[in-house]
Amino acid sequence: MSTATTTPVGVEPAADQRLRVSVVIPCLNEAENIEACVAAARRALDDAGIAGEVVVADNDSDDGSAALATAAGARVVLEPRRGYGSAYLAGFAAARGDYIVMGDADLTYDFNEIPNFVRELDDGADLVMGDRMDNIQPGAMPWHHRYIGNPVLSGFLNVLYKTGVRDAHCGMRAVRRSALPALDLRTTGMEFASEMVIRAAKADLDIRQFPIDYHPRGGESKLSSFRDGWRHLRFLLVHSPTHLFIVPGAVMSLLGALVMLTSLTQIDLFGRTWDVHAMVGGALLFVVGAQVCGLGLCAHAYGTYFMGERDPWFDRARRRFRLEHGLLLGGLLAAAGAVIEGAIIWIWIDRGFGALAEQRIAVLGAALLIVGIQTFFTSFLLSILGLRRDAGRDVAAPRAPDA
Repeated sequence: MSTATTTPVGVEPAADQRLRVSVVIPCLNEAENIEACVAAARRALDDAGIAGEVVVADNDSDDGSAALATAAGARVVLEPRRGYGSAYLAGFAAARGDYIVMGDADLTYDFNEIPNFVRELDDGADLVMGDRMDNIQPGAMPWHHRYIGNPVLSGFLNVLYKTGVRDAHCGMRAVRRSALPALDLRTTGMEFASEMVIRAAKADLDIRQFPIDYHPRGGESKLSSFRDGWRHLRFLLVHSPTHLFIVPGAVMSLLGALVMLTSLTQIDLFGRTWDVHAMVGGALLFVVGAQVCGLGLCAHAYGTYFMGERDPWFDRARRRFRLEHGLLLGGLLAAAGAVIEGAIIWIWIDRGFGALAEQRIAVLGAALLIVGIQTFFTSFLLSILGLRRDAGRDVAAPRAPDA
């Protein structure tokens, strides 16, 4: 797990004290609410008879929040680097409990739910999510978050990663501290919420959820709807090279190939014959699509070899195909394009360097030549990325190929 430098402000618990739960609360200028949140969390632990602590990860507040949290009974750690994720990473590093329960410092969540989260963890869950969507109190969530932002982002996350989580951005959740190394959390902003769910799904952790209430917040919101929404969407895409690169690239290449075939065979389509301009457009789609697919394969390789990512189809492909397969495919495509272009040159010479009317064939040859060269050198790039395999993490493929 990526850890942050923390500076203890409150009193440390005894080193030999066994804690079951750490309630971690990120805090940035929450003087209006932090005492009530700490008191509520502390009271929930005591009422349930749970040995625990309240850790406030102060994100360099300048309104006295840290001192107020300490006075209310929390252990405070300072994280000067701003960001929702940065605060949580600092809080996780300082937490001493077997379980970590997360909750915001704005009074939107009921800390009396802590025993319910603990119950799910005791039952074997690794990550437990709150689901706010059916229990949002009046005025607690803007309409565009409730009906557009959260459903769209959570739905998109489930399409890409099949997590089954209904409210992927709920700020009240719980996780086993022993699961944090598998999550390997890194992001520093609001996308931290998505990262936790995505990495839990990729690691095949036991993810559960149950409904909780969501209350109107106290104080001023730090959330920027469009900026933070874009950061979540960007994170979802960049962690799924298949959907960001491979699928669009394959669609472009296939469509381009069909357009070129239609133009070459002079098939009537939509009541007209498609000629050289369609051929050029098809070739453009074919070439760009192949390049995007190559970028997607490189992204998959980087994620596998440098970030410990796992993607079943890519793992199967890299066990089956080697550098030489890519070089052979690229060489064959380039050779086919070169033969076509060579034949056109020969025809031109045979006609005494006169006029030519082989535009469609020339475009086909150029497209094959370009894609062949791209494939050839992309194979080498995949092989270079594969040189830095982590033998300890790449156990699924002990005989990993070169590409």
